[in-house]
Amino acid sequence: MTNHYICIHGHFYQPPRENAWLEAIELQDSAYPYHDWNARITSECYEANAASRVLDEESLIIGIVNNYARISFNFGPSLLGWMEANAPEVYQAVIDADAGSRERFSGHGSAMAQVYNHIIMPLANERDKRTQVLWGIRDFITRFGRRPEGMWLPETAADHETLDVMADAGIRFAVLNPGQAARTRAFDEKEWRDVSDGGIDPTAAYLQRLPSGREIALFFYDGPVSQAVGFEDLLNNGEDFARRLMSAFSDSREHAQLVHIATDGETFGHHHRHGDMALAYALDFIENSESVRLTNYGEFLEKHPPVHEVDIFDDRSWSCAHGIERWRDDCGCSSGDHPHWNQAWRKPLRDALDWLRDISATSYEKKMKRYVALPWKARDEYIDIVQDRSIETIEAFFSRNAEKTLTPSEIVTVLKLLEMQRRLMLMYTSCGWFFDEISGIETVQIIQYADRAMQLYNDVFENDLSEPFLDLLEQAKSNIPEHLNGRRIYEKFVYPARVDLKTVAAHYVISAMFQEGADEAAIYCYETSRMDHHWADVARARLETGRIAVTSRITQETGFFYFGVVYFGEHNLTCGVREDLTEESYQELRREIFECFEKADFALAIQIVSRYFESSLYSIKTLFRDEQRMIIQGILESALENTLSVYRNVYENHLALIRFLKSGDTPVPREFSSAAEIVLNHDLSLAFGREDLNGAVIRDLLEQTRMTGVPLHADTLEYTLRSTLYAIAEKLEQAPETNSLLEKLAAGVELVFSLPFDVSLRKIQNLFYNLMQNVYPGFREKALKGDEDAKQWIALFEEMIEKLKIRLDSQETTSARNEG
Repeated sequence: MTNHYICIHGHFYQPPRENAWLEAIELQDSAYPYHDWNARITSECYEANAASRVLDEESLIIGIVNNYARISFNFGPSLLGWMEANAPEVYQAVIDADAGSRERFSGHGSAMAQVYNHIIMPLANERDKRTQVLWGIRDFITRFGRRPEGMWLPETAADHETLDVMADAGIRFAVLNPGQAARTRAFDEKEWRDVSDGGIDPTAAYLQRLPSGREIALFFYDGPVSQAVGFEDLLNNGEDFARRLMSAFSDSREHAQLVHIATDGETFGHHHRHGDMALAYALDFIENSESVRLTNYGEFLEKHPPVHEVDIFDDRSWSCAHGIERWRDDCGCSSGDHPHWNQAWRKPLRDALDWLRDISATSYEKKMKRYVALPWKARDEYIDIVQDRSIETIEAFFSRNAEKTLTPSEIVTVLKLLEMQRRLMLMYTSCGWFFDEISGIETVQIIQYADRAMQLYNDVFENDLSEPFLDLLEQAKSNIPEHLNGRRIYEKFVYPARVDLKTVAAHYVISAMFQEGADEAAIYCYETSRMDHHWADVARARLETGRIAVTSRITQETGFFYFGVVYFGEHNLTCGVREDLTEESYQELRREIFECFEKADFALAIQIVSRYFESSLYSIKTLFRDEQRMIIQGILESALENTLSVYRNVYENHLALIRFLKSGDTPVPREFSSAAEIVLNHDLSLAFGREDLNGAVIRDLLEQTRMTGVPLHADTLEYTLRSTLYAIAEKLEQAPETNSLLEKLAAGVELVFSLPFDVSLRKIQNLFYNLMQNVYPGFREKALKGDEDAKQWIALFEEMIEKLKIRLDSQETTSARNEG
């Protein structure tokens, strides 16, 4: 049996993108045509690795495999939570891969846990370290149904205290950068050997003995090969990738050798297009080699436990040449995109967050002791509520932790304090310091977490911490003159994003003016209930008044609000929301405003709303981004149709002239070319969006674009056509015997090959590969017995398999219709 093993570890992680008040990712235009960057990277990487292609020498698909089942991997808890809600098939493939890896690797799952929200652990205090580890473990158990053996440290940043906390929590191993090892020695040796120059043998497991007497196993990945995967061209060829890994063994070593690498998982598909396929091919190549064997860390540790101990350097990582200074100082590490910028803002940013954490901790502990015996133990257990906000989970939490039966208002207070603590940890997410500029979206995100923590602190203690916090943040200077410093960035990008119950009420009221709203509705992590509702319409104008209750699912706090809103078409809307309006004032408001509205005195109606609601006025700009964009699109629809009609007249009336100018190499006036571009791309998008794809119409439109020389909006068109084909494929998956669906999909795929841009057929290939394995044999057997419908199905199916470049077994490529 070979004593050469290979393990590839992928660290799959995305920066937090959730709105700090809504617990959801809002629309991100930079990810177009996807809704957000999580969705885009899921398509390019996470989904691709869940069903990756293995090609033969003729570039035909001979296998579609789940890469996760054969590698070691970790996913950030927030990313897995997003995937569970937004990409459930991919999420399940990850969970299934861990279960499959246990069968493959002697009962050891390949999934590793991760410190909860990607904080730089050596920079955290001991209390936060413990909660981060416990939350990471708890999230892992909930998802994978087992305790984790290993835990991934963000940026591999480690110190002895962090490792001790992990060992105390039952974590058996971690993976580090070779430069983090200081010295090693065999168990039977007294003298240490210096390996501070990165000279540690990365093919063995090591034991780190800790000051507490605890122990943890450590693996140090192969640095040069990991570097080649992440930043060189090693993923251009799967066989080259495999051979590079296999070349890292040494005949001079007598012990069992583990060649293992670690890299960002997004390397396999997002950073390197088709990197998932290079990985799949390499894994297949290695599995078919008799000289090496794939493994994971847990299996290798069981079969070849450490015979050497190691002692690490504190405060080192894999992505900062200066240790962990990238996350607290201007060390010189940056993205390199702006060489003249500095990162002196990092230290005052961390100082401000540390101040907020520490002042909040004192108040938290004192206040929480009124309600629970052990405030920090309660925080450790709060992860149960974070994962499941149901009333049953909340009640179970308080039955374990509360000193007495708490009133509803006391429960709200405790939940606010616990949520404040969650935000005080989220604000340390490492991405906030990683890049070049304090006004970057990653840094603004963590300042939003800090602001949410301050908002909750003020709710409980009636003490606004924002001014002393901003005094500290002001010391963080921006590289961009108009942003000045951290205070100005807070004022521009953070404070305006604040949400409270009244803001949610305004969102519901305004959105209900454009689409019929139910009396009870869920708005992100809030529940709304309309208790009173009156309305009137005059021509295009509409008036509504009423009362509404808004409840936070996070804190269980409920607010009751009165509202009045007048709408005059397009974007002309004025909305007022107040909590402190008396019932008498509300009835007077209704009498006044309905009286003037029925007289069509709209100007007075706006004045009445402004008088009763004073400063609590809102507009369409108040809406949360997704709803706002949808409503604005609806408002624009009529105007855009009119504009398109104008452009169409320009294009059609001058088409002959445009073609004449183009044929004579004479520049086409921008007025004409713009009209052609808008009309033709619009018509193609409509044609691609119809399930009954009209090939003749589409080919004619494409010919017009060629003749006129206008650019195609390839991203939009590809996404639209792919979505249409996927919709047809989903119907075929539910009814694979339907020949008409096969024919429709075949026509669509044929169309794809005639386009001047690529269209991803991955999901369709996945479907047909599965049909080939599970449905095709049954139809083939029927066809061989003379079933004419089956023969027709076989003919269509084999034609599609050929178009999709999937190899059928040679015995089965003989058409059943001929055999019949």
